[in-house]
Amino acid sequence: MSTLDATRAELALLVLYLNKAEARDKICRAIQYGSKFLSNGQPGTAQNVDKSTSLARKVFRLFKFVNDLHGLISPIPRGTPLPLALLGKSKNALLSTFLFLDQIVWLGRTGIYKNKERTELIGRISLFCWMGSSICTTLVELGELRRLSKSMKKLEKNLKDSDKYKNEEYCAKLQKSNERTLALVKAGLDIVVAVGLLQLAPKKVTPRVTGALGFATSLISCYQVFDSMLVVLDWIFFFILFCLVDSWMFSVNADKIVLCVAVASITTQVQGKLKWEACFAHQA
Repeated sequence: MSTLDATRAELALLVLYLNKAEARDKICRAIQYGSKFLSNGQPGTAQNVDKSTSLARKVFRLFKFVNDLHGLISPIPRGTPLPLALLGKSKNALLSTFLFLDQIVWLGRTGIYKNKERTELIGRISLFCWMGSSICTTLVELGELRRLSKSMKKLEKNLKDSDKYKNEEYCAKLQKSNERTLALVKAGLDIVVAVGLLQLAPKKVTPRVTGALGFATSLISCYQVFDSMLVVLDWIFFFILFCLVDSWMFSVNADKIVLCVAVASITTQVQGKLKWEACFAHQA
């Protein structure tokens, strides 16, 4: 394959990725929290990028509350324990409320809704709903991981005389376990991000901490939407780094260098893991 063909293939994957509204939202989220990390709550270009990107993201989320509303009224899968089912429905209700209230905040920030005080109050309520949904997600993922662990141990006992990694059911459960572990990490970090946005612990969870953790969860979200398409990682992270460096190229400091190195490290590690998995699957 020539260099031109490879470039065309990479661009085709990028177009496929960016055609998803969810993907665009997650990219903007990474830019938003990366800007928050760099600004550290101080006025300037970085804070302006943070605020403008935050407002732009709200457009991507218009009517998105319908998704979780549908999940709220959908039937519970058979075999789901009652506590996990209640937590799952609570998560749907809280997230749907957050997304609905977020639309009112957007109306207030754009000047359509004139009551600024009420807009700020609704904004805080919506963030509390998001934090509650993240807590519910964390508990659900912990419960589901425990259930998966038990079922995998039982399956391992039945597969003593054979290679468990060649068993389709075991591999499927292992993959599901990895996905839930990643979702658990993201939900846990999102709780801290919500605490930072609400300024519940301003001395410990500073704007820089909020930005760093928000940026990390944004990368996880990009990976989840990414759905194991290797080449797009290069383009997405290069795009984010370009936006950050281009905006603050005249005021480079150690924090910005650390952020760039961290993103490059995460990109390399994720790519290496995915390529290893692809090679392993091919050999199998």
